[in-house]
Amino acid sequence: MTPPPPAADPSVGTDPDAGRVPGRPGPLRRSLGFRDLVVYGLLFIAPMAPVGIFGTLDARSHGAVALVYLVATVAMACTACSYAEMVRVAPQAGSVFTYARKGLGEGAGLIAGWMAMLDYLLVPAVAYLFSGIALNALVPQVSPWVWTALAVVVTTLLNLWGVRAAARVGLAVLALEIVVLVVFLVSAGVVLVRDGAQRGWLSPLTGDGSLPFSVTAVLGAVSVAVLSYLGFDAIVSFAEEVTGSSRRVARAVLFCLALTGVLFVAQTYLAALLTPLSAAELAAEPGRQGAAFYDTVDVAVGRWLHDLVAVSKAVGAAFAALAGQAAAGRLLFAMARERRLPRGLARTSGGTPRVALLVAAAVTLAAAVWAARRDDGLDHLVSVVDIGALVAFTLLHASVVGWFVIRRGGGGAAGGSRTSLSLILIP
Repeated sequence: MTPPPPAADPSVGTDPDAGRVPGRPGPLRRSLGFRDLVVYGLLFIAPMAPVGIFGTLDARSHGAVALVYLVATVAMACTACSYAEMVRVAPQAGSVFTYARKGLGEGAGLIAGWMAMLDYLLVPAVAYLFSGIALNALVPQVSPWVWTALAVVVTTLLNLWGVRAAARVGLAVLALEIVVLVVFLVSAGVVLVRDGAQRGWLSPLTGDGSLPFSVTAVLGAVSVAVLSYLGFDAIVSFAEEVTGSSRRVARAVLFCLALTGVLFVAQTYLAALLTPLSAAELAAEPGRQGAAFYDTVDVAVGRWLHDLVAVSKAVGAAFAALAGQAAAGRLLFAMARERRLPRGLARTSGGTPRVALLVAAAVTLAAAVWAARRDDGLDHLVSVVDIGALVAFTLLHASVVGWFVIRRGGGGAAGGSRTSLSLILIP
């Protein structure tokens, strides 16, 4: 089957609102470079994402927590390569909604769009909730739901300001997170050289011996660890706002996954060597799992780093939600432009889909505040996110097969001459 002609470039013209009929969908402003895409991707993932689930993964994997992230990175690389291929086929806003329509048809595209919407609306809600909880721990006089709502308002205003402005502020927040992570890595290295490790040097890869090594246990932990990577795919939702070719988006997706994979393995490896609790002890006391990383830092390094990590996580979680909210707005915009949602959501102002952003913010605010006021709110949100991610990623991989094998009759997006992974190094 002959492939359809490429979509018109929405970047033609210097004014994104020039020449369009008021009330009709307008183009998005092309203003993002490779660095901006990486900032958004890293913000959404968060360089210290394992902090909150370190204890859970250590217990579930029987002490092989670094191995868990190593396997999870390899597994998610398949998904990243699929995104990298499809963004070159359809360099448009809409993420997996656009790709499923391209590779599988309208029906699959609609399902993929709604499943991705669950992630892009509820993953930020989870992040806002984490931010509210962390800020409540620092200022307990203010309820978590109030902090949560405040975080939504502040980040929404930044998104309405424009994608470029939000990326600049996000870069500063990302720099703070990376500095805190580097401080932890250096401090952990100093403590290990000075005092030695609490466990065997290879135990983060082989298990600490308190529980027998089990492949089943490791794979079970991997299913939880992949949640740390949710968000790198949001980069492709900015495909219509990138200066240059779609290859830049593909490179950013692969680069973010590779970098966060290295950071996740490094920080969990060092934390596992420093933790005073064995995997068996954490498994026997589930109540200590959530604070296991913080407790490890407190005992091994000092309270000052404990508080620094907590502040970094509070701010970082809010800006992870900012990136997710921006991606949700682009997905709503794309679905409305294709008449799968009310056309009003496809309106732009100054190249920014402000109506879609406000709707995304309202839904996220409602979900986050609802969860913050319930003891089981977080569990409910995470359960729905898991379903959305599983279905969306499955349809993404099916889209690659549908486009390249069935519709194109074989061959990759670059004619089979270069692999997606080469995009990391070759501009």
